Amino acid sequence: MSKRSLQLLLLGALAAGAGALVAVGQGALVRSIDGMLPEVERISSFNRPGTITVLSADGQVLQKLGPATREKVASGQMPLLVKRAFIAAEDRRFYQHDGIDPVGIGRAMVRNITRGSVEEGASTITQQLARTVYLSQDRTLWRKLEEAALAGKLERQLSKEQILEQYLNYVYLGSSAYGLSDAAWIFFSKTPDQLTLPEAALIAGLPPAPSVYSPLVNPELALERRAVVLRRMREAGFIDDAQQQQAEASPLKLKPALPKYWNSRAPYFTSWVAQELPKVLTPEQLEVGGLTIRTSLNLAWQNQGQKVIDTYAYGAMEGALVSMEPGTGLVRAMVGGKDYSKSQFNRASQALRSPGSTFKLFVYLTAIKEGMKPEDIVVDSPRCFAGYCPKNFGNRYMGAVPLYVALKNSLNVVAVGLLQKLGFDKVIATAKSLGIHRELGRFYPMAIGAYEQTVLDMTAAYAAINNRGVYVTPTPFEEIDGPSGELLWSRRVDGDRGKRAVESDIADAMLWMLQQVVNGGTGGGAALPGRPVAGKTGTSEGGRDLWFIGSIPQLTTGVWLGYDNNRETGSTSVVATYAWHDYMAPIVKDLPVRPFPPKPVLTGVFRPEKSKTSSRSDAWSERPRERSWEPEPTKLPAENTPYEAPTGSEPPPTSGPSTPAPSAPPESPSAPPPVPSAPVAPPPPVAPSAPPPLP
Repeated sequence: MSKRSLQLLLLGALAAGAGALVAVGQGALVRSIDGMLPEVERISSFNRPGTITVLSADGQVLQKLGPATREKVASGQMPLLVKRAFIAAEDRRFYQHDGIDPVGIGRAMVRNITRGSVEEGASTITQQLARTVYLSQDRTLWRKLEEAALAGKLERQLSKEQILEQYLNYVYLGSSAYGLSDAAWIFFSKTPDQLTLPEAALIAGLPPAPSVYSPLVNPELALERRAVVLRRMREAGFIDDAQQQQAEASPLKLKPALPKYWNSRAPYFTSWVAQELPKVLTPEQLEVGGLTIRTSLNLAWQNQGQKVIDTYAYGAMEGALVSMEPGTGLVRAMVGGKDYSKSQFNRASQALRSPGSTFKLFVYLTAIKEGMKPEDIVVDSPRCFAGYCPKNFGNRYMGAVPLYVALKNSLNVVAVGLLQKLGFDKVIATAKSLGIHRELGRFYPMAIGAYEQTVLDMTAAYAAINNRGVYVTPTPFEEIDGPSGELLWSRRVDGDRGKRAVESDIADAMLWMLQQVVNGGTGGGAALPGRPVAGKTGTSEGGRDLWFIGSIPQLTTGVWLGYDNNRETGSTSVVATYAWHDYMAPIVKDLPVRPFPPKPVLTGVFRPEKSKTSSRSDAWSERPRERSWEPEPTKLPAENTPYEAPTGSEPPPTSGPSTPAPSAPPESPSAPPPVPSAPVAPPPPVAPSAPPPLP
């Protein structure tokens, strides 16, 4: 090899090495710059500030509030016609540039100067996406530099199709339309794949000034802008002359619709979510917004609950339902009325109603805490307590009966007598430990529901008994994510762990007694075939409030029926048991049959509180409490001799020992129980022949 050739070879090697070093340096510089920029993955979880997206437990959208994209087009499903319209209108060299288009900038400047107006923008689709997701709309030199850097990063890490699809899903198109799918629905009540050429061109012309060009605001300007887009599509070769002319001649053919998820799919539940949100997030987090809330709601159960309330709250009656998991506090369904569009008042979480005999839970539970046993004998006879003289249904009394039979038949005199023996403070303390926070006065009518409560609070109290004595605060939240997808709150980390209200054996004994209420007592209409149910009925004076709160091991559900103006229904809580049954019947098909805890062996001794009002005339049995006694089946009073008090009273069971309680209401009833115009007394204690119809 000649000396000249060797020199040339060395020079070439040096040049190649220098080029490689430059390339390596450039690559390192690019990586360094990219490392200082936001992550591209944020695009998939992008939420604008101020938005709130509320999801069901399985991820279905319940509602979207604020500047949110309500529906996205799935990857690979963006219509070609729409993509071509937007490329022609916004970035005709989209597939040729690397995020910044110098040619496009020059062309836009020439066109705008020639036309004497800003007709064409210089930002590429990639730049617009970067600005939408990562930056503000401020017009500063620094923001433009950031935008250019981000556009380059997007081009390096995403494909052109990914960039275009994300842009079309997020671009604001006026009239609360964030993204193509929203615009197609809001302007034409169509899905993106149903758009015609003139419709696609009209939407593609909106980004430069969406509020000005919106066809719902300025239809003439919208038509002018559509013509510009059609001309550019013809220049790009996307359509021919005939298609352009036909599209330009087409009228707007608008068919406006509200944005999807504008109205909630479970409005009473999501209104409660809004009330509870400030309890788990800071004011700053709420102000920034961009939240995605995964709630506890089971949408299928919610729909079933709404259907049941609509059916059983017939006429002008209203109703409420709350269904919650006892161990987690998660509210799986909440119905606050029949029609949210007519009344936004949430009767499940806001309405204060007399709980009737459902309040007896706290009295009987306190009695067991203080040493009484379900088999202990109490005496049911006419009595007065410091001038208050409660009455059983129809002024009928059962004499000496076991404690659980008194609860099973909802005997009012026994409940008030227990309150006297226990003392007000102990019963009030029990109620407060189970989430009853409203003030309870020290008066005897408290025992049978004189103090109003919400359906939510009463259901949570019963859920604690189902949870073996551990009270968990009701919650609608599973997880809450922030604007960038960061986890702000999680029930598993931040949620209520629960607090023990009563010992597990005490709760289990109470739960066993509540099962007897369903097994042949006043709650017989709630029985589910082959499955244990525990619960309690409640009827206030004149049937103004009809309650049933019942549990299976996995779920506790409270039902209330009545009038908003507190007028008498003339009915009984039997109707509420049927409503509860019809709500639960389809739900339990997908839930395994589980047993309640077995009845515990209690060893406590009850020592009644001494008070000035107690005396031997109270007629309580003084037999030893250690003795275990299983009574003979208690016969109910004869027909037409019901027993209930004017307040907090209960109808008799729907069947007695001689007529076994049906496991469920008949499957083909004819009509709901009639509401008499001037009821004299609730119906006699016989099994109803035609319970309300199944939804």
